Amino acid sequence: MFAVLLALAAAAGYGGSDFAAGLAARRASVVRVTVLAEVTSAALLLCVIPFVSSQAPSLASVLWGAGAGVSGVAGAMALYLGFRHAAFSVASPVSAVGTAAFSVLAGLALGERPSALSLVGISLAVPAIVGVSAPARRASRDLEPAPAVVGSQAVTIPGHQGLSPSRGSTGVAPPGQDGPVARRFRPAATGRHAAGVGWGLAAGAGFGLFFIGLNQAGSGTDLWPITISQLAGMVTVTCFAVVTRDLGLPPAGTRRLSLLTGAAGGVGTAAFFLATHHGLLAITAVIASLYPAVTILLARVLLGERLTPLRIAGLGLAAASVALIAVGGAG
Repeated sequence: MFAVLLALAAAAGYGGSDFAAGLAARRASVVRVTVLAEVTSAALLLCVIPFVSSQAPSLASVLWGAGAGVSGVAGAMALYLGFRHAAFSVASPVSAVGTAAFSVLAGLALGERPSALSLVGISLAVPAIVGVSAPARRASRDLEPAPAVVGSQAVTIPGHQGLSPSRGSTGVAPPGQDGPVARRFRPAATGRHAAGVGWGLAAGAGFGLFFIGLNQAGSGTDLWPITISQLAGMVTVTCFAVVTRDLGLPPAGTRRLSLLTGAAGGVGTAAFFLATHHGLLAITAVIASLYPAVTILLARVLLGERLTPLRIAGLGLAAASVALIAVGGAG
């Protein structure tokens, strides 16, 4: 039960982190947002680790942690690009499908045997994630083109492409009838649903390898593996930023969101790492992969994204999945 609670905490951390990152990535360079988020997360873990870790990691733990970090930051960048093209309630759940599938298959291959109830819960998680990822018949306000201020007139930009927005443009939207965050900072997606799904699937592969790497890094008594993973992720995205000449701070309006992304993501990673060493990977990874529910609820409350009946049904299945896994435990 403790592992389930930790996995739920991880889902909450990842869901909040993705929501903040999605907002920032729609108004700033994905690379710059990711660099600041990774630096924040690594700095927080470096501040904590002297108080919780008393042993040096093994070489195998270092290698697994570093591999997890590279995979994780690649998955994060793919997901943020997915948020640029599709609604939060599309890209995030699609990434979770890949994450859960990779992790469950890896757990079974490593000899884990969840109980019958847990297997039923795991089987419910996939249609739950698919349900919440189903696109609305009519695009929500979240997918409207973003007005940008050029001089003294607002012009419409149909959507930003690539890793960074056009230089010299600022996304400033007039107040609408959306939630409090949308009134202050309404992000715009391009509305390219297929592209959002594609990037979401790529993110799922990255996150799945990230989860597997942390599980294989071992040691549930200290946080060295996740600290190494964050440092590896930070170095990877920083090198990428240097090569693409996109190293620097994101615009002032997105820096707080980038910092929040790193802080929430670091908490989520720590919770997942502890969860996977107190329970089975096939169970904890599936529960942590329910992070889209948090992202979707935040988008609904703060941005006014639509919740279709199918998405509501998906959230209900997600709750049932967690309950069955928690009751079933390990076989």
